[in-house]
Amino acid sequence: MRASGVLMGISSLPSSYGIGCFSREAYEFVDKLAEAGQQYWQILPLGPTGYGDSPYQSCSTFAGNPYFISLEDLIQEGLLTKEECDACDWGKDSSYVDYEKMYHNRFPLLRKAYERADLENDSEYQGFVREYQIWLKDYALYMAIKNSRKGESWLDWPEELRDRNSGYVRKAENELSEEVEFYCFQQYLFEKQWKKLKKYANKKGIRIIGDVPIYVALDSADVWANPEMFQIGEDYVPEAVAGCPPDAFSATGQLWGNPLYDWKKHKATGYAWWIQRMTYCMERYDVARIDHFRGFDEYYSIPYGDETAKNGHWEDGPGLELFDVLKKNVPGLHVIAEDLGFLTDSVIKLVKDTGFPGMKVLQFAFDGSEDSSYLPHKYEKNCVVYTGTHDNETTKGWLEGLQGHDKDFVRAYINCYDKPVNDCVWGLIRTALSSVADLAVIPVQDYLCLGNEARMNAPSTLGLNWRWRIGREMLSDITVYTMRELNRIYGRLPKPEEPETKELENDVQTEAAL
Repeated sequence: MRASGVLMGISSLPSSYGIGCFSREAYEFVDKLAEAGQQYWQILPLGPTGYGDSPYQSCSTFAGNPYFISLEDLIQEGLLTKEECDACDWGKDSSYVDYEKMYHNRFPLLRKAYERADLENDSEYQGFVREYQIWLKDYALYMAIKNSRKGESWLDWPEELRDRNSGYVRKAENELSEEVEFYCFQQYLFEKQWKKLKKYANKKGIRIIGDVPIYVALDSADVWANPEMFQIGEDYVPEAVAGCPPDAFSATGQLWGNPLYDWKKHKATGYAWWIQRMTYCMERYDVARIDHFRGFDEYYSIPYGDETAKNGHWEDGPGLELFDVLKKNVPGLHVIAEDLGFLTDSVIKLVKDTGFPGMKVLQFAFDGSEDSSYLPHKYEKNCVVYTGTHDNETTKGWLEGLQGHDKDFVRAYINCYDKPVNDCVWGLIRTALSSVADLAVIPVQDYLCLGNEARMNAPSTLGLNWRWRIGREMLSDITVYTMRELNRIYGRLPKPEEPETKELENDVQTEAAL
């Protein structure tokens, strides 16, 4: 079935308190998507962010970002006051997230809410802790110890604390019990609010595409609690880390620094950790886009401590076996394979054998060769086409930077020879929507014809990423109408379904009013 969607992270939503969250504006955005004939909302990873603010370097692959908790909901519940929230400095420019101010203001407010909550008599909270204890206890304890040590990486903790199962850790758990509960409380709020938003989106016909990084961060609860699942030595020092080899774009390659999986150990457990991870992803999302999919075929291994990726080498990943296991053990598994970049024959075969749709990015199609596999006339139906992703320039910014042959070719391809750049942006959107790809996902910045001031991430840079936010009035009625009309023209509107029951309609109306 042909469909379309919009790419925008939760943090980019408008809101009153410094960052996009699960507030009223999130529900209004869902309403806009439904009006525009969209069927998918692709978001960025939901995990807690640390140094650098990247959602792809989270301190937990299971936990949710406390920044996304709606303070308005807590005001309504009597856990905070509007005066307390309004008194905080959230930054001067609502177009960008000020993460430093977020860090210094959100947690004190959440602690006030925690101190006012009656968790001992909250059966819903107690049920949440029981349901998610398999990862929640490790995460909350890890964060409590980390905070007691002023944010220090667990690799720098005393040896007795680096061992998750030591008596010293059990002692710390008792001493930090209130801090542990505070982090459990944050996750309870996150999970409750996220489930409510997702339920609302699903009722409006919008399915959520979540983003699942292939790797976890080295400084994370995942690695601290399960070092045996990674290439970590007995001294808790990584043996090798992830990255990409040198290429035409980088003479020294990319050094990501994530710990690599010990795939032999994972296989010996029947891939239990991955089953747990993907089961949780399919509870949280409707579809999971798995980042850097080629790493399951072969992964690039760089000696730990190297300053560049030059000395790395390729190792075999788990291949199709992992996905055969996941398909048998994870209910409702729906995956998009991020198969961008240089692909070997074995990677192409792996994606094909899984049956998962791969990705096509229009910005990659115009590379000077006029023979790129990303050109739409070469697509097969089982793929997802994007004008660009969170790592790309906005389409307008990219077009403005093109020169020579590539500039001429892209304008010729979309029949926009001498037209203004905004017309070319819409030309590329039309090209994506008119392609045979089953699903087309367009970054919201492209629908708004925004330049690189709205770029979400420039890889290998720090300081200015993950900050952009949409203005409250940016997604106008005219833009929404145009989005829907293009979906109609190119056969991507949702098909009419049976009328919903009165009870379901009442549920939607009630939640929309919240």
